[in-house]
Amino acid sequence: MAQIVECVPNFSEGRNKEVIDAIAQAIASVDGCSLLDVDPGVSTNRTVYTFVGSPESVVEGALNGARMAMQLIDMKRHHGEHKRLGALDVCPFIPVQGVTMEDCVQCAKMFGERAAMELGIPVYLYGAASDQEYRKTVPQIRTGEYEGLSDKIKKAEWEPDYGPAEFIPTWGATIAGARKFLIAYNINILGTKEQAHRLALNLRTQGRGPDQPGQISECQGMGWYLEEANMAQVSLNLLDYHQGGMHTAFEECVKDAKELKLGVCGSQIVGLVPLEAMLFTADYYIEKENLFIVGEDQKIRLVIERLGLNSVTPFDPKTRIIEYIVDSVEDGPLMSMPLRQFIYSLGSRSSAPGGGSASAAIAAMGVALAAMVGWLTYGNKKFEALDSQMRKLIPPLRQAMLEFIPMVDADTNAFSGFMEAKKLPKSTPEEQEIREKALQDGLKAAVQVPLNVIQTATKVWNQMVELAKVGNINSKSDLQVGARSLETAVWGAFYNVKINLQDITDETYKKEVLDEAESSLETAQEKCKEILNILEERK
Repeated sequence: MAQIVECVPNFSEGRNKEVIDAIAQAIASVDGCSLLDVDPGVSTNRTVYTFVGSPESVVEGALNGARMAMQLIDMKRHHGEHKRLGALDVCPFIPVQGVTMEDCVQCAKMFGERAAMELGIPVYLYGAASDQEYRKTVPQIRTGEYEGLSDKIKKAEWEPDYGPAEFIPTWGATIAGARKFLIAYNINILGTKEQAHRLALNLRTQGRGPDQPGQISECQGMGWYLEEANMAQVSLNLLDYHQGGMHTAFEECVKDAKELKLGVCGSQIVGLVPLEAMLFTADYYIEKENLFIVGEDQKIRLVIERLGLNSVTPFDPKTRIIEYIVDSVEDGPLMSMPLRQFIYSLGSRSSAPGGGSASAAIAAMGVALAAMVGWLTYGNKKFEALDSQMRKLIPPLRQAMLEFIPMVDADTNAFSGFMEAKKLPKSTPEEQEIREKALQDGLKAAVQVPLNVIQTATKVWNQMVELAKVGNINSKSDLQVGARSLETAVWGAFYNVKINLQDITDETYKKEVLDEAESSLETAQEKCKEILNILEERK
């Protein structure tokens, strides 16, 4: 698994396109950095850049952006609605894939050390990178802002973690750290800056003070006026969307705004948002309104509509949801192929892709046919009485279909790992030991993927049986094909499990896996036969 760190530096320039573009180009020019988003704000006079890459490349990307900013931004002339401390105001590193929070702490420290040494700027650490409670959050460090920094930086307790303890008028200071994914979320208010700030005080965790805490956990907030849109915004940082999601913030804000007789007209996500956060919000509205929506694309549409995410600028899921634009989470090369090319690959003079990948593809198609029969039953006036039953049967079938898809590439990747292990040197006893362990690990990985196919199929046989009993009879043949396909896929996966078990030396592991595979194969045969018999008897 590739190591991916996200970096979201906020630079204090949101109006001069030449400066904004120059910083973007400086970041994107670093090998290994993928610049995903550039989000400038005119009123805030601030631009949020989002890019991903390996730990080493994102540190270099942030430094390159800072080098360019030092040439082009002069904090003596900077004014904007957003609080700020320096030209590169805040530079967080966030774990995305294959890295820990500690890895991101090391990124922040490496950035701070090099920025101080190469650029001569003061850098404060925050979040997981800081071990000083009184200066652990951005608001704590940013207190007094740029204008108060000249006096503040001279105090012993505010000596920077890196760089000179002196005020640099053109730059100010930079705050670097490591944190969880933060959602910058603004709610649009048809009112004044003061009214928006009043609502923000209701929402943010610290509220108005110890005796008047806010309504949302892990939330920072303030109000400002957005001149270019002629409206105010409740500007929130949702620090942990598991504890306080966008729907919670939006609904609470709407409720409080009504008490003040203020209109709420949608909201805005600044930068990128995790897919999970969008789906949490979708699930909230689905449950609240008793909706039946299982497709991910439809869930995203629901969130966009309910939160009014197109109200300030267009919200394009393909460019705003991080999982949709990070290369590592896209479909693998096999599933990205046209069907014709995939079949050609199977029929080529190569052992990969092979039977394991084919079995996963056949399983996906088999259960997809079952899901289709469910959809052709649901919402059909003739079968209206079955709607509640279809609401229970369709989601697990669709989920299994989605789970099978990445297994097509996973099987080939696991086989490739085993083949790479075979190339390891074996000249010395130590090399032989390392090679043998890698071979055994490779074989177990090669076993696990087809075993996952079998396990996933086992989870949906009962739903297919129930569908056979009541589903749209006009789609009888589709479910027959689906059942046979899923059974065939289980047989194919079973053969792949069995052949890869032969050379594994862990006898206990071999027995456990074989017992499970044989039992699941027996279940597949019984359930397939049951489905076909039920359908044959239905007219």
